Amino acid sequence: MSTPSIKEAVKEKYGQAALRVQTGAGSSSASPPEEATELTGCCSAASVFESCCDPITVNLYDAEQAGQIPEAALKASLGCGNPTALAQLNAGETVLDLGSGGGIDVLLSARRVGPTGKAYGIDMTDEMLALARENQRKAGVDNVEFLKGEIESIPLPGNSVDVIISNCVINLSADKDQVLREAFRVLKPGGRFAVSDVVVHGEVPAEVRQSVLLWVGCIAGALQDTEYSAKLAAAGFEAIEIEPTRVYQVEDARAFLTAKGFDVDALASKIDGNFMSAFIRARKPQAIG
Repeated sequence: MSTPSIKEAVKEKYGQAALRVQTGAGSSSASPPEEATELTGCCSAASVFESCCDPITVNLYDAEQAGQIPEAALKASLGCGNPTALAQLNAGETVLDLGSGGGIDVLLSARRVGPTGKAYGIDMTDEMLALARENQRKAGVDNVEFLKGEIESIPLPGNSVDVIISNCVINLSADKDQVLREAFRVLKPGGRFAVSDVVVHGEVPAEVRQSVLLWVGCIAGALQDTEYSAKLAAAGFEAIEIEPTRVYQVEDARAFLTAKGFDVDALASKIDGNFMSAFIRARKPQAIG
């Protein structure tokens, strides 16, 4: 059997994750096919299906935020950060969440921008969109719209969004340059880019990088921090900042790496501090040209 494309594998795994939240299923029948385990999203295949994604996805939302949204939205959160806690959102603004999943960040953003604002979520997975719309209904939030689409081709007009957020999704794209160009296009002049993502810092041996990023759950697609900054600048962004929010240590991945056959103690100096969740900020200039 051929290996699925990154896009199709991510769509399948997020669809399975959404169905598991909706049904409460825990049977092994939902386990990912062997050939697709390298192509799953945050969390990784092991994380989504075996609930072992510590310390990546745990404790991202405080009790106050959790109390504002349905439990299913919280359970469907497979991100690596909490962009809504770090992004500046103002009343009346329009927010877009790239890869909105079960809708947790969209619903939290909608409450922050208030009834005069609007929060959009875009997702390519039918099951996640259905879950997100059900979560919206349960939350009783009206200023929200979930759109089907891909983050490489955002179904919104140019210069229409004040803030773009995303939670560990851009790293899943095989064409990150196009994602950032699209983000730039839909932002209004002066609009803000404020996403959580996984990044790599420093030089790491290729085979170690691959295995650790599979553990982190980002299909080995995470960019180096310097490369992320360069791609944002190439898309036209300014005021680019990368702020680490969680730095992963070798002990966090000891069991995973040991199972992969690595001498974990020998890898410590190549891993500690080199893999992190980060909050990435940038701004579209007020005047273009």
